[in-house]
Amino acid sequence: MYLSLDNFDAPGFEGAKYVFTPPLREKWHQEKLWIGLKTDHLQVVSTDHCPFCFKEQKQLGRDDFTKIPNGIPSLEDRVNLLYTHGVKSGKLDLHTFVNVASTNAAKTFGLFPRKGAIQIGADADLVVYDPDYRGKISAKTQLMNVDYSAFEGWEIEGRPSVVTVRGEVAVRDGKFAGTIGRGNLLARDCQHF
Repeated sequence: MYLSLDNFDAPGFEGAKYVFTPPLREKWHQEKLWIGLKTDHLQVVSTDHCPFCFKEQKQLGRDDFTKIPNGIPSLEDRVNLLYTHGVKSGKLDLHTFVNVASTNAAKTFGLFPRKGAIQIGADADLVVYDPDYRGKISAKTQLMNVDYSAFEGWEIEGRPSVVTVRGEVAVRDGKFAGTIGRGNLLARDCQHF
């Protein structure tokens, strides 16, 4: 929804950073995706988050593009880009943003209302979002263990200020503040697929 075929035109071998699946499309597709989200024809904005380091791994395809590992680091930036380019630009309202970033995924995977809801009996996984935050995406400041960002230098408006997992603060102002090993594997009911 943010990248396009134009990214392949990056100088030198930089276009290899954008080899992932599904592949990039022409820029005019982006408006159709925003309309699909706004009209509920698309219910989730997600990422496969399949990162490969540029220097050690993507370079394997320098002489043969078929050997470029297929994937992109994007999980850390998904919600902030969706808020910036969706809510702040007026393409999405706040309720749709929450649904396509969280609630609908929980429903799809059979985890709702334990996940994706604020109600008695839910896990108290909450995000307090700061709409006034301003920043730039950079590999130098990201928490992902990869040597580049596909969104290097992109400005964002808003980010989570506090994230709780089952009621415990896990992130505060972009820094991990939780307990290592506190995660739980949640079995899903396969009838949802």
